[in-house]
Amino acid sequence: MSTPSRQTEHFISGVVEGFYGRPWTMEQRTELFKREQKWGLNTYLYAPKDDYKHRMYWRDLYAPEEAEQLITLISAAKKHNVDFVYAISPGLDITFSNPKEVSALKRKLDQVKEFGCRSFSLLFDDIETEMCPADKQAFSSFAHAQVSITNAVYQHLGEPETFLFCPTEYCAAYCTPTVSQSSYLNTVGEGLLPGIDILWTGPKVVSHKISVKSIEEVTSVLRRPPVIWDNIHANDYDPQRLFLGPFKDRPTELIPKLRGVLTNPNCEFYPNFVAIHTLATWCKANSEGGQKDVEMADEEQDSCYSPQKALTLALTDWLQEFLSTDQPGGPCLKTDPKKESSDEEPMQTDVGEGSYVPSPEETPLYTAEPLTLEDLKLLSDLFYLPYEHGPTARSMLQDLDWLKNNNAAAAAETDKTVEWCSRAQKFDDMCEAVVQMFNRLTNAPNRRILYDLYNYIRDIKTVVGLARAYVKSLGGQGRPSAQLMNNDPEPSVCRGGLPGEFQRMLPCHGNRDLFRHPPMTAVYCIRPYCPDDKMEVKKIFREMQRHQMVQPALICDSLSAGEISPAPQCALVLEDDIGMCGYALALTDAKPAAAKIQRAVSDSELKDFPSLLTVQVLPRVTDPSTAKRMISWLLSSIRSSGSKGAFCELRQSDRRMLHFYTKLGTFKPIKMAGLPQDIIAMGTSL
Repeated sequence: MSTPSRQTEHFISGVVEGFYGRPWTMEQRTELFKREQKWGLNTYLYAPKDDYKHRMYWRDLYAPEEAEQLITLISAAKKHNVDFVYAISPGLDITFSNPKEVSALKRKLDQVKEFGCRSFSLLFDDIETEMCPADKQAFSSFAHAQVSITNAVYQHLGEPETFLFCPTEYCAAYCTPTVSQSSYLNTVGEGLLPGIDILWTGPKVVSHKISVKSIEEVTSVLRRPPVIWDNIHANDYDPQRLFLGPFKDRPTELIPKLRGVLTNPNCEFYPNFVAIHTLATWCKANSEGGQKDVEMADEEQDSCYSPQKALTLALTDWLQEFLSTDQPGGPCLKTDPKKESSDEEPMQTDVGEGSYVPSPEETPLYTAEPLTLEDLKLLSDLFYLPYEHGPTARSMLQDLDWLKNNNAAAAAETDKTVEWCSRAQKFDDMCEAVVQMFNRLTNAPNRRILYDLYNYIRDIKTVVGLARAYVKSLGGQGRPSAQLMNNDPEPSVCRGGLPGEFQRMLPCHGNRDLFRHPPMTAVYCIRPYCPDDKMEVKKIFREMQRHQMVQPALICDSLSAGEISPAPQCALVLEDDIGMCGYALALTDAKPAAAKIQRAVSDSELKDFPSLLTVQVLPRVTDPSTAKRMISWLLSSIRSSGSKGAFCELRQSDRRMLHFYTKLGTFKPIKMAGLPQDIIAMGTSL
């Protein structure tokens, strides 16, 4: 296991160039080293997936021209006190038991070592786990094969101070069956030599949150603290998304429990200013003499680090980069190539004698206003993080959703009309802010940043314009947009292309679509049901009954009404800041409930689906994931009891719950004799 002194001496912090897509240029990497040195980061992991000699053709040595570039890059990193870690990914086609393959790997790394590199990494991520017949004879498992070759290479290189290993099970979601019970991870933890550090992405490939408890668990299995390979800002999996929000949802209490943190950010280099800057702030937040200006004693999440304050610091510094004029490519093209002295001069100011000046009655000449910090805050809000939009984006989505759903009521009620018009004006103001942000961004002097951002900001400006026109048409302020309402719209109006067509045809599309249901700020709590909850559950049951036509009783009604108690460990309630807002109850044996309403259910029908469940949430709960989570926990408890399956009954008039169960994908309609005409039974096998 890594000793505490080794961890304390050198906390690895920095950047992974490990995404799929066009690698960064040599100039960009050199600029990155300067930023890392300035911000206190110390490591760069060279692992671009599309460098074919890093992954696809890992056996091939670098040609003289390529070698010269790597030598220059390694030298630049050293100059800025950045540890250059060369990574290689042989896992696509290596035969672990073939000595020639091992020799080829050593020869390749020896070449890079001759370039001046002293830190290395072996990556076995995103590969097939099935071994070839020769490896199956030589090794007892895939993990043993990886451990054997990694230890051999590590010792061959002289046991470098920094040597990173990326396992195939590199996040909790990939572990079989769990992190603590993964035979692969346990073999890796036991077998890898103590000086080798292990990369880990957290609960998922792109982890929403990384908790102290989860890190303590994987540390115990790996027998050393991991180095986090953080994909929170990675966008290579979705070419339509960009992430400009702060490094967050990783408590600073993690720092002493980790060997290090490396961010694998957006494919585009220049928009990564925020991701890397805020990571640097986070790394310093818990250190002695850390960033006092980002302490947040007024916030509960973390007493040492505020994501919002760190974001403001980053955007303030980034603004200066946008306004910098000493960058290749000026803000506009010149009309006269002979005028070399005007390289940094905007076209509008290059006026000679007799230049046109409009009269007061005419449209004034366009004058670009300078970019502001508020513009960059809005930009970050619109392109925030994988699991959430920024505050302004959330507000715009919520306002649009409300305006669309309350248009009819506003037309009928005077009070509602005032509120509708007020929110419509607020929405229009925010749309205008997006347009002005776009205009100022496209006129900023630093064109290199703009070119990385342009496709994204042009897209959001277009979509916001369509939404703005739609709201105006709802309010009677103009005809419906031809682009929006036409049965044969322009291609520029349609988003998604063929991938979008395929995705909309697949089950459960929209589970992660933050635009489908505007993200809510409410916090929900799921807890076990207790006897004192009986009256509140009954109240919710009656409230939902009130919205439906009273028809033949469901088997589950006696369970919701408190006439039959749920099975042990098979009852949950949902609460928000107002109070109880939902419940999920189950019986491992449905017979007593069926007898209660005198429903004849044969033993043969209950053979495959012996258990009964019911779930109900109030309309104010707009987040479907809460009910899904309750059902998942209920089914797990029912399965633990030995049940083969569970069913629920629904009224055909209850479109909301029918849609919910259908979208789940796990429940299918089942035939049960004696069902009243309006009732549908749906079941799932366990």
